[in-house]
Amino acid sequence: MLNYIKGMDISSLDELERLGAKFYDNGREGDLIEILKGYGTNYIRLRLWNDPKTGDGVPYGAGNNDYEVTLRLAKRVKAAGLGFLLDFHYSDFWADPGKQRKPKAWEGYDADRLEKAVYDFTKEKMADFINEGAAPDMVQVGNELTNGLLWPEGQAPNYENIARFVSAGIRAVKETAPKAKIMIHLDNGGNNELYRNWFEQYINVNRGEDFDIIGLSYYPFWHGTLDDLAKNMNDIAVRFGKELVIAEVSMGHTVEDYAGYEKLAPDERKGMATRAELCAKVPFAMTKEGQCDFMRALLQTIENVPENKGRGFFYWEPAWLPVPGSGWATDAALAYIKEKGSCGNEWANQALFDYDGNALPALEVIRDYKNMEVS
Repeated sequence: MLNYIKGMDISSLDELERLGAKFYDNGREGDLIEILKGYGTNYIRLRLWNDPKTGDGVPYGAGNNDYEVTLRLAKRVKAAGLGFLLDFHYSDFWADPGKQRKPKAWEGYDADRLEKAVYDFTKEKMADFINEGAAPDMVQVGNELTNGLLWPEGQAPNYENIARFVSAGIRAVKETAPKAKIMIHLDNGGNNELYRNWFEQYINVNRGEDFDIIGLSYYPFWHGTLDDLAKNMNDIAVRFGKELVIAEVSMGHTVEDYAGYEKLAPDERKGMATRAELCAKVPFAMTKEGQCDFMRALLQTIENVPENKGRGFFYWEPAWLPVPGSGWATDAALAYIKEKGSCGNEWANQALFDYDGNALPALEVIRDYKNMEVS
């Protein structure tokens, strides 16, 4: 059985530190990974983009998580003695239910070539991490695959191609790291119909390669109530017989703006993702105490999953401070994804550190939650 995970996704850390971010625990500056470890973190999740920059090397931002950046972070994770979850996006930039762009190098590929490209890329990068002493302990084959991957060939409802592409990645992981746990990850963790249909298609209809863990995103602003999450997890744990991990989760600690920290003009700022109308839907206050209450309720929800199949969580970007220069996209990224809009940080008020980098009380909730390790 998978040991209980208290995980963090700190994919933006390399960029944040380069831009001057500092982190403090009880007033003392320290290394972020060591601070998180001191609060019970035992796993780190890192995303991997294929080629997150323009042809002449201008980065897309949001952590710039190409192989070199992710390897630097992975080596630090392994040196700290923590588990390492590698999150393949199979894209040059963000991949989520609203966008699953093929990497630039794979443009024009048909389904057969895409299947081979997923296999080859996964196998090559897995071997690279292993050879560098940063072997992933868990691998996520695709990110938030609710609507598929590698559009349009792998876009839902083309579940046959979705299964082909995901299975190609899984085969590559198994051949390079047979002991690594394999996760398939969807968003909208409160939507039971989605999970039942998707995994029925993958497992029973299209006979996709076997895997170990169903990963769920759960953001209380977008994905229903904790009761919705509980009903879904309780059902799919038994229905599909997999262990469950909340692969992404967060909760706000303030509604105070951080414009003064970002130092951007108003039309350059994305602003907080948690708009007032979204906050009103959540039965937890957007305060430090409310963030603590939410984490306690989430941990209890995970613990209550039948057959002890709720195996933990990864908090998403708990350290994404609003330092100047670090945002969800650069101008080069906006040009690449053909979107107009502002850049800047959307997430700082949902971190586990305040805007000045001080550890928040929710980290104590995580640290002190009962020891759920199971051999």
